[in-house]
Amino acid sequence: MTERLRAGGHEVHPLTLTGLADRAHLLSSGLTVDTHIADITGLLAYEDLRDVVLVGHSGAAAAVTGAADRAAGRVARVVYVDSGPVPDGMAQADLSGRERIEKHAVDGLGYPFPTWDELEESGASLAGLGEADRALMAKRATDQPLGPITTPLRLSGAVETLPKTLVSCSYPLDQVRALIAQGHPFFAALGGPEWDLRELPTGHWPMLSRSADLGALLSMIV
Repeated sequence: MTERLRAGGHEVHPLTLTGLADRAHLLSSGLTVDTHIADITGLLAYEDLRDVVLVGHSGAAAAVTGAADRAAGRVARVVYVDSGPVPDGMAQADLSGRERIEKHAVDGLGYPFPTWDELEESGASLAGLGEADRALMAKRATDQPLGPITTPLRLSGAVETLPKTLVSCSYPLDQVRALIAQGHPFFAALGGPEWDLRELPTGHWPMLSRSADLGALLSMIV
């Protein structure tokens, strides 16, 4: 995504959160959702970024929501890719399945990359992923730090009125709109006037399964 967006003339700042990927050596029991929020807000402040389009995928929802809340003056829009906002007082694990996550946690520190069957059972669609994509994911995957997805998010309310976009991949928009109308607790907030709903039919990892289309869509949003 970084290369595609930069090729389109956008300034892009990809960010690795503490305890993941090339920062996996920083995994510790002291990490919380506030750690990941600080990763994002620190970058915004250090680079003096403004009018930022903050993009988060899947389990980054809590960190992105919290960062937008704390640095609302620097954020122009929040984009949730096959994800959604985490309400005040809840943790990412409360939306993703806390019991399953804590059951598979290693030493109370991290949640290992699930098996393909476990991913499908959890609702994380693998549609569009070929063997090469799966091999890349398995090779690069690191444990998800447990603290940031199990500690409650605390919000001031500043994020509520910011413009937001949902890029729905696993759920058709008709289904999303139906869940909003029903007042489903995970979807009700998406019915506000600040929301722009987009659809990119594929599995849960569009950056692999439909990378060109996701890049084009993000370019239009920003």
